[in-house]
Amino acid sequence: MTDSNVNDCSPGTVFLVGAGPGDPGLMTVRALEVIRAADVIVYDYLAGDRFSEEARSDAELIYVGKKGRDHTLEQVDINTLLIEKARQGKCVARLKGGDPYVFGRGGEEAEDLVEAGIPFEVVPGVTSAVAAPAYAGIPVTHRDHASMVTFITGHENPDKAESAIDWDVLARNPGTLVFLMGVKNLPTISRSLIECGKPGDTPAALIRWGTTPQQVSIVSTLADLPAEAKKRGIKAPAVLVVGSVASLHTKLAWFEKRPLLGKKILVTRSRAQSRKMAEKISAQGGVPILFPTIEIGPPEDFTALDESIRRIKEFDWVIFTSVNGVERFFTRFFEIRDDIRDMAGPRIAAIGPVTAASIRKLGIKVDLLAKEYVAEGVLAQLAGEDVRDKRFLIPRAEKAREILPEGIAEMGGKVEVVPVYRTGMPEDSVIDTAHGMMEKGEVDAVTFTSSSTVTHFVEMLGAEDLPSLLRGTVVASIGPVTSQTAREAGLTVHTEASEYTIDGLVDALVRYFGSSKG
Repeated sequence: MTDSNVNDCSPGTVFLVGAGPGDPGLMTVRALEVIRAADVIVYDYLAGDRFSEEARSDAELIYVGKKGRDHTLEQVDINTLLIEKARQGKCVARLKGGDPYVFGRGGEEAEDLVEAGIPFEVVPGVTSAVAAPAYAGIPVTHRDHASMVTFITGHENPDKAESAIDWDVLARNPGTLVFLMGVKNLPTISRSLIECGKPGDTPAALIRWGTTPQQVSIVSTLADLPAEAKKRGIKAPAVLVVGSVASLHTKLAWFEKRPLLGKKILVTRSRAQSRKMAEKISAQGGVPILFPTIEIGPPEDFTALDESIRRIKEFDWVIFTSVNGVERFFTRFFEIRDDIRDMAGPRIAAIGPVTAASIRKLGIKVDLLAKEYVAEGVLAQLAGEDVRDKRFLIPRAEKAREILPEGIAEMGGKVEVVPVYRTGMPEDSVIDTAHGMMEKGEVDAVTFTSSSTVTHFVEMLGAEDLPSLLRGTVVASIGPVTSQTAREAGLTVHTEASEYTIDGLVDALVRYFGSSKG
């Protein structure tokens, strides 16, 4: 170990990082710090791909994965690569699925780094030997079942003259046996243990893609598991658990009961705003696919906004229609004024609880919150107020529905609408990837969070192609306005949020897929 600091990301240092077994939520804080600071990230097949969302935009990502006999680079070449990048003065993060020192060959890499005089640091990770069974409802130790656990590789060094595994000892082992990388040799493992005295009816489980939305668990007996795995088409990567704890799967399974497990869900929000929704989809077992159809930028002209901020005390009401409106307005506000108390004059109205929460974070009271999270909801609330001759400021997108300002004007209010941001289509959109997945029927649901996401989605993929691309795909909308835009574009809306928020949209997906299962 060295005294190098992760936050400094010392040049010429290699960090051997345990990236967890699949679920990015299992990465340690230290692992995330390293990933965010690294110049170069060298990663394995089992390190997943979600880490790239945490990496610097200018970081060099190098895939060196091994899948079966398909090796992108041999181990000796990986070691050489780490040394070369470190000697170039780079901070190198070597990501390994699970823990780098548990059947990860991290020890071999560390030895070569020492011999080359390269400073290194180890960031331990959660090994799949523990995590995969846990996500399958199988505790590897339990007072009533096993007081010890043994980790065994199911794939030894092929250059060894003979196996180093003592099957006699393992067969007599009263605890839990956990085999990693053992799918290919499952029949041999089963036969060897039984021949050495392990009862054939010993409970055994195989967990494929543990901790990920693709997780599949099979629980059987040691004798029958190989045939069952072949019948189900189970392939690597998978973890094998042998012992009575495997029988607890039926009682303790939790992850595979998540309502969106394995569902691939297209998120059409802007890239900057996708994280929260992606996290909520993942928390329900789904696979978020980021397909930003919208990009949020500053208005082309700040004149009207700046002037309204200078005259802020002249307004009786300021109505915020979205979180974007709040954030963009106050970013500009503090560039012109330096005291939040200058907002003390007008009363504040908001559409939706999330918008209201973003206002309250600034220490500003929300005087009116629409019961319905649309413009019509604000108008309904204002119907009970004295609106005539009152001055209203509405900071919003350059292009938006006119229902709110027109409705206030009809009530006798004086309205100023100022653009605080504009929406457009992103230039770096992954259209081909999304199109290909939808063509193959690999997308289970498409989500829309605004009318803009709908119109841009249709424009990007082509209206004439959508009927075939969306065949069998659920369309989920955040609310009635967005749903109406979708229907006008020729789309069928299968489910709509009851509460017009991101949480409400994810809940709508959960209800839809939950009812379709039942």
